[in-house]
Amino acid sequence: MKKIISVVGARPNFMKVAPINRAIQNFLRDHSDFPLIHKICHTGQHYDSDMSDVFFKDLELPEPDFYLGVGSGSHAVQTARIMIEFEKILISEKPDLVIVVGDVNSTIACSLTAVKLGIKVAHVEAGLRSFDRTMPEEINRILTDAISDYLFVSEESGVKNLKREGIPDEKIFFVGNVMIDSLISYLPKVERSEILGFFSLKPSQYGVVTLHRPSNVDSKERLKQIIDLLVDISEYKRIVFPIHPRTAQNLEKYDLLKFLNHNIIATKPLGYIDFIALIKNSAFVLTDSGGIQEETTYLGIPCITLRNSTERPVTVEIGTNVLSGEDITVAFKYIMEILNGNFKNGKIPELWDGKASERIVKILIEKLFE
Repeated sequence: MKKIISVVGARPNFMKVAPINRAIQNFLRDHSDFPLIHKICHTGQHYDSDMSDVFFKDLELPEPDFYLGVGSGSHAVQTARIMIEFEKILISEKPDLVIVVGDVNSTIACSLTAVKLGIKVAHVEAGLRSFDRTMPEEINRILTDAISDYLFVSEESGVKNLKREGIPDEKIFFVGNVMIDSLISYLPKVERSEILGFFSLKPSQYGVVTLHRPSNVDSKERLKQIIDLLVDISEYKRIVFPIHPRTAQNLEKYDLLKFLNHNIIATKPLGYIDFIALIKNSAFVLTDSGGIQEETTYLGIPCITLRNSTERPVTVEIGTNVLSGEDITVAFKYIMEILNGNFKNGKIPELWDGKASERIVKILIEKLFE
């Protein structure tokens, strides 16, 4: 009997592990006597219900087999806690493979722990590079890729990056984007969402804003600039602003909530289904998130990313995404272009077809049982 443990820790992980879990369960239904067990470990890196529990429900993930409950802390503290607790799981369970996804602290912590115990690691969403080492996620990606046995890549840039870094070809698999697997799978549920009615919104008559990166939300001056931008935009379109816990804390700390007006709908983080429904029906999205760049590209929604770089260049090269950098006036200019119908059209990248998780599971089963 072979055993796989998949790791989730933060909000983006759930959308990536859900289709992998579903592909494994579908395979096991078709091969009822197949000697394979799949378990899920939730590190608790995101631990409140708005960032965690609701995603298990929306994405039909089973209750995790293991919950580490590590909670918040500095990068070092959080990573260390995850490693200590995950090691106990690995020693007890003795899995043949650990699947990690994305670029959060749980990703590098569980990869390191597994590799040091001689357990193979598969990294889903490998090879993505922003080339900005001031971002903790970039360090997590580079280190995880360096020690993983199987690297599953979502876009061609990832293949090139891994080869440039000396990863041998036999470890690299261009399989497509598991985030898009989730998106495609749940579009029927998205269509039934009542979130537009809840906020009294009409399709294409509003924009969506998400912000959470320290470079945008930790400085009072920078955060005030962004709030001023939202106020300016709200003169033309209503804005829905699901506020990340980190951002909410800083808005309150710096006393900036008072500047939001009645055309800016400030709300807690939303569940996956409702959030995708908001994006799908929006006029534009303003964000600093990586995954949202991919979702908007697939859905054909204009996306302005408040960052100087992106680890998902295909969303800029052929998708609907643009980088506005740190200049707020550039972001405003792009939004005006969108509202005036002058923004670029995008197309869906190669292998973003809803079948990436099936390809991943097929490869892993072949590797585990060869």
